Amino acid sequence: MKGSGRAFCAGGDIVSLYHMINAGKMEDCKEFFRTLYTYIYILGTCLKPHVFATPETLIGFHPDAGVSFFLSHLPGQLGEYLGLTVEKLNGAEMISCGLATHYAHSSKLALIEEQLGKLDTDDPSVIENSLEKYSDLVCLDNISVLHRIEILDKCFSHDTVEEIIDSLESETSKTSDAWCISTLRRLKEASPLGLKVSLKSVSPFPDTQNWAFFPLSPPPLPIRN
Repeated sequence: MKGSGRAFCAGGDIVSLYHMINAGKMEDCKEFFRTLYTYIYILGTCLKPHVFATPETLIGFHPDAGVSFFLSHLPGQLGEYLGLTVEKLNGAEMISCGLATHYAHSSKLALIEEQLGKLDTDDPSVIENSLEKYSDLVCLDNISVLHRIEILDKCFSHDTVEEIIDSLESETSKTSDAWCISTLRRLKEASPLGLKVSLKSVSPFPDTQNWAFFPLSPPPLPIRN
């Protein structure tokens, strides 16, 4: 299953939701989320692998659709950083932090799709072997955020958004580091409420394994002031 154009979208049209709320159509809003999360559950339980991005904090929302589950399992505070800033990882970075298993140059994608389409099996080992044939070795580039994991962990290890911003401002005042400056600007452009909910949702829970998929009415998340 492929998206038409740049990416595949689950159908979460936030603009239409905004207009429904302004029009007082709350039942339509409930149906919006009921349909969306039902589809996301189906997509999440599908055995075929898929990749997606989540720009939620920039549109006043929070990482959902199971994204908070795998973000909370990333090394260090990388999940908090990605969840709050919605920065993108490239292929090499996804391999390095365990979000992807194989890397191939885009010029090979058509061939890979063709070969996978010929497989008459759902055996993961057969699919793995097929992907392995077209995989490339890849290294992190010099500007990768993973080279800044020490400062990233230091700044994003706090319990509140305010403390994270304070930490970034402190580092910026001491070092004038370009990454700290751009990260700080990114956070200040985002929805404050979205940031708070996002931080809570991606922070590791003792029972985080139970958050991989949730029912249509998930338990409410407490908001930190």
